[in-house]
Amino acid sequence: MARDEPAEPEPALAWRRVARAVALPAAVTVVVLLVVPATLGHYWIFLLTSGVVAIPIMQSLGVITGRVGVISLCQMSFAMIGAWVVGWCNVAEVPGGFAAWMVLAGLAAVPAGLLIGLPALRLRGVNLAIATFTFATAVDVVFGPLQYPGAENFSFVTRPAGFTSDGGYFRFAVIVVALLFVALALLDRSRLGASWLELRYSERGAAAHGTNVARGKLAAFAVSAFIGGVGGALLVGQAGSTTPTAFSSQISLTYFAIAVVIGVRHWDAAVIAGLTGALMPVLMDAVHVPQAYVKVLFGVLAVLVIAEGRGQLGQSEIIRARRQAKLARQHTTAARPPATVTPRTPRPDAAGDHDRPTALEIRDLTVRFGTVTAVDDVSFAVPKGSVVGLIGPNGAGKSTLINAATGFTPCTGSVFLDGKPITGPPHRRARAGLRRSFQQLRVPPTLTAGRFVSTAAGRTPHADELAEYLDWFGCPPAHLPIGTMDVGSRRMLEVAGLVAGRPSMLLLDEPAAGQGARERRLLGGRIAQIPERTGTSVLLVEHDLELVRLACESLIVIDFGRVIAHGDPESVLADPEVVRAYLGSAEAPSPGRTPVGN
Repeated sequence: MARDEPAEPEPALAWRRVARAVALPAAVTVVVLLVVPATLGHYWIFLLTSGVVAIPIMQSLGVITGRVGVISLCQMSFAMIGAWVVGWCNVAEVPGGFAAWMVLAGLAAVPAGLLIGLPALRLRGVNLAIATFTFATAVDVVFGPLQYPGAENFSFVTRPAGFTSDGGYFRFAVIVVALLFVALALLDRSRLGASWLELRYSERGAAAHGTNVARGKLAAFAVSAFIGGVGGALLVGQAGSTTPTAFSSQISLTYFAIAVVIGVRHWDAAVIAGLTGALMPVLMDAVHVPQAYVKVLFGVLAVLVIAEGRGQLGQSEIIRARRQAKLARQHTTAARPPATVTPRTPRPDAAGDHDRPTALEIRDLTVRFGTVTAVDDVSFAVPKGSVVGLIGPNGAGKSTLINAATGFTPCTGSVFLDGKPITGPPHRRARAGLRRSFQQLRVPPTLTAGRFVSTAAGRTPHADELAEYLDWFGCPPAHLPIGTMDVGSRRMLEVAGLVAGRPSMLLLDEPAAGQGARERRLLGGRIAQIPERTGTSVLLVEHDLELVRLACESLIVIDFGRVIAHGDPESVLADPEVVRAYLGSAEAPSPGRTPVGN
């Protein structure tokens, strides 16, 4: 896939993308630093500082909820830990001053984040929400009777040198928030950041691309806790002292409700949410409305948002998606490659060539669900540099076989990749070179086409190489958000991303589902070219026999979990037993051959 023209150095390209991402936040930061302290009085500066201090709390939710999609109701607990650490450092006169204490506060909250992240490896939805809220309540119980360090002798937290005035501390808080945004922008453009968005959309899809789901979630909780701890440090730095009631579990609920309504994955939404959380009670009080109604208002709005099936998207995310869709409709994409392709010519000895090394070998693979046998002692091999079709009627066990081979379903038997046994969880098999797609689309709509290809590939292709993969499969350009694409384009993009990783073996599970006739022909031709262009061998599960004939040099047919035929496409499809499997037979299936799954 290499081109003769030199590609732009990847580090330079990455830094340019980062520069574009942080340009607007940086400009806003500079304007705020110059204008606000010079034009507003002490009262409004104090209120705005409260809003700025709330932004890290919202951004900690932006990591765990906005990116990973995990419900967390204990962010203020992380902030409380951070605030207390700053108080202890102040009393003990720990060297380094407030800036160093703030970093220590964030680090001190990380173990708590990892602790609460452990249940997230097993729990989902409401159960996880209960677990995180229970942790928040426990923290309330532990810290509730305690007096803030230094409060008994009026030893208030010392603000950072050079920022001791209210206007100065406002500037300090804005700078810290801006640095957090820059750090998250860099993180979002890393593989870890992209994997978080994949985890939000599909944990199985992320694992199939080589992501360690457990580590990804724990990393998200750790980063979220660190940011929350920094937020707590900023809060106590503003007030000089505090009480446990400022970090109660009820406030965590309110902040989560605001995050659900507004959305906090992006920096601008986090700013709006933080200012709303801090200033809305003041505004309500100004019009003589009890502040408690603020919690009720956002609670009701959060319930309505979730009830409409929007999850934790928030209005800002929805508005952003609509804007991107509008831009996509206005964008004129390049014409797709022609769909006229030549059917693959089968090798005369494709079914029995034992001299070719194998890319994938399945030996005696069996999958049972209770007393039902879904895959029954299946053995076959996929030669290197080949495209082999795995076909059979509905319920034959095709998808179950792929799930077992890639580590998603327990089984007996052995799987060999390039002659070596391959075991372990799905992400390890994916990293070893055994990649797969799914029947159901698992392409995160929040990523761009280019980011998804890089994530699915497990590497970052050069700009020209990336464009070549997208063009080859007729995909939209790299900058286009996936959420603006139709189902057919997403299917093509999924295959393009997997192929870009150049794995040793690629298992495609009905990749043409949801595509039109033209896209199917194009996909069949491209699949046939994969071994020659990338060196990847392919096992294709597909119901469309026209696409199978187009792409595959040999076929394996399974029925009721057993292999019933293997050979070149024409002879296999003419086999009487294969015809009976597809068209039906008067014979009843033998005992133990109950159809299960695909």
